[in-house]
Amino acid sequence: MTDILVVEDNLEMATLLCDFLKAEGYSTMHCPDGKSALNAFEQSSARLVILDIMLPGLDGFGVCRKIREKANTPIIIVSAKIEKDDKLNGLILGADDYIEKPYDIDILLAKIKGIFTRRYQSDIISDGFLKIDKNKRLAYKDGFPLELTQKEFDLLLLLMENSGKTLNKDFLFNQIWGFDSYSEPQTLTVHIKWLRQKIEANAKKPIHIITVWGVGYRYER
Repeated sequence: MTDILVVEDNLEMATLLCDFLKAEGYSTMHCPDGKSALNAFEQSSARLVILDIMLPGLDGFGVCRKIREKANTPIIIVSAKIEKDDKLNGLILGADDYIEKPYDIDILLAKIKGIFTRRYQSDIISDGFLKIDKNKRLAYKDGFPLELTQKEFDLLLLLMENSGKTLNKDFLFNQIWGFDSYSEPQTLTVHIKWLRQKIEANAKKPIHIITVWGVGYRYER
């Protein structure tokens, strides 16, 4: 799954925008024309589309229309076409916002953050390194899916939801395995080890899942 699909025929502008978005923790996909954008949208299940209007072949208005026929995914049009009729056309076709080029990157990022907060915050936990989709029970590292067992997912979710807090071992064990579980407490240690192997650059020197000796574990961004 991709957070943001960037549809822009200017490669330099698209690359710069994607770099800013990635720095904010979003996964991105870039398409330089309308036809490839529609194909990518079908495959990536993008959560938001940033859409230029003046594209080779199918223009942005056509892309917006096609997307709206199938999905209510948020669309922000970013275009040098600044006439009132163009803006009205984009909004009538279903765009959520219409921003003129050249734009202030901070304003665009704020609008994107607002959309993600209103639409997805309850479903998504992200810190720019890891992302968890709670509803779909999927986890991603740097935009790539992680293969996690059910317990690994539940444990990682609990740690990330309490980022920066040290959680007691007994609390973690009881939350994930239950008070009446037949599993041994050592199971928690084993699952922490497995999680570190999957998310840490060096599992022997973890910087995200931290051991607090004699107490428990803490997740750090």
